[in-house]
Amino acid sequence: MTGERCLNRVSVIIPTKNRKEDLERTVDTLLGQTVKPFELILADQSATPSFNKEIPIPVLYLHNPSISGASEARNVAMEHARGDVWLFLDDDVLLEPDFIEAILKCYEHGVAGVSGIITNYTVRPLRQRVWEKVFQKGPFKDERQQIYRKCKEYREITSIPVRFFGGGLMSFRAAVIREHRFDTNLTGPSPGEDVDFCMRLPKGSILLITPRARLVHNRSPENRDNAHWLSVQAQVSSYLWKRHWSKGIWNNLCFLWLNTGYLVVALYSLLRTGSSEAWFAWRRGVVIGKNLAESGT
Repeated sequence: MTGERCLNRVSVIIPTKNRKEDLERTVDTLLGQTVKPFELILADQSATPSFNKEIPIPVLYLHNPSISGASEARNVAMEHARGDVWLFLDDDVLLEPDFIEAILKCYEHGVAGVSGIITNYTVRPLRQRVWEKVFQKGPFKDERQQIYRKCKEYREITSIPVRFFGGGLMSFRAAVIREHRFDTNLTGPSPGEDVDFCMRLPKGSILLITPRARLVHNRSPENRDNAHWLSVQAQVSSYLWKRHWSKGIWNNLCFLWLNTGYLVVALYSLLRTGSSEAWFAWRRGVVIGKNLAESGT
């Protein structure tokens, strides 16, 4: 690699908690890369240390059970990263052998970040996809989903411009994010932290997804949020709206329309089950999201 593409020192950052076996499988796929990581930094929130494997690349293992969640864990690891590119991974992914190589090939001049693609993305039911198409408009439309769904069709495409990444497979030029941090008001699984991180990048930052960098996300059942899905979705959308998209008539209309969609789901659930759980979950998520945005760092 020459010039702008001479970025070959990749710091891999993985926040982890109570997933020893999953983490070891992820690390094994890192060791099998055609371009080896420059270093691996693990920020472990487990009650007891969960990684003691000897591997042939430099490892910094940071064990601290008091870390509040994925956002803080990433921040802790970022304080120690020394590479040219920082690659953030979940602790339950399996990378194809050329994942890092494909990521690096996309770092042309001006590119701030590159993400890969999830190959085992679960296609959502038709009714959910119709709901998304009808109600997710403007800034709330998530182009990542369409790319993941078409992973086979897009395999030979070099890169696709996007507005934001998914937290479990995203990389950034270190020079762009060296002083950038995740919002630590988002704790536990920290839903929405990836989009928020991308939205706070310098104006004009170029972000790309390359379908040639591929991985499987096994979604370990450990440490998953048990909150009602509608509460989580409403929390994330309210947080992002309040923090980034509350200016302009169009953005506010899109937010209102999205919440109309949530209301439709809540009323449907009420009529079908006789339970108001979805209604209260939606309202609870809206309030939590706005509060988090107002206290965000």
